[in-house]
Amino acid sequence: MAKGSGNNRYLRRAGGGLPGRSSMGGGNALAQAQELLAKAQAELAAATVEGTAGGGAVRVTMSGEQKILGIRLEPEVVDPDDVEMLQDLIMAAIADATQKAAELQQKSFGAITGGLGLPGLGLG
Repeated sequence: MAKGSGNNRYLRRAGGGLPGRSSMGGGNALAQAQELLAKAQAELAAATVEGTAGGGAVRVTMSGEQKILGIRLEPEVVDPDDVEMLQDLIMAAIADATQKAAELQQKSFGAITGGLGLPGLGLG
């Protein structure tokens, strides 16, 4: 038997590594997933939902990222003698908008994650 040069024949192959194996691994799939997530996040940032209470007397506009963008009050709902009612209506409208934004997030990310409910994404 002739002595080899001491170099592993698999490492001498173009691209290195074992035959039939890609040195890229799953990197391409990961990059695609990251790209899809970034796109979904951008779409959520641009999307808005509106929550209402009191038959539409209180309206809260919220981004898809659940950030409040505005609150609109009809003049007839502002009663200085019943501030608690107004506070309750504002809270109800915020809760309604938050639920709608969460549903929007679930739709957007659910298509990407396949409904896996991945921890840390705030989608649960």
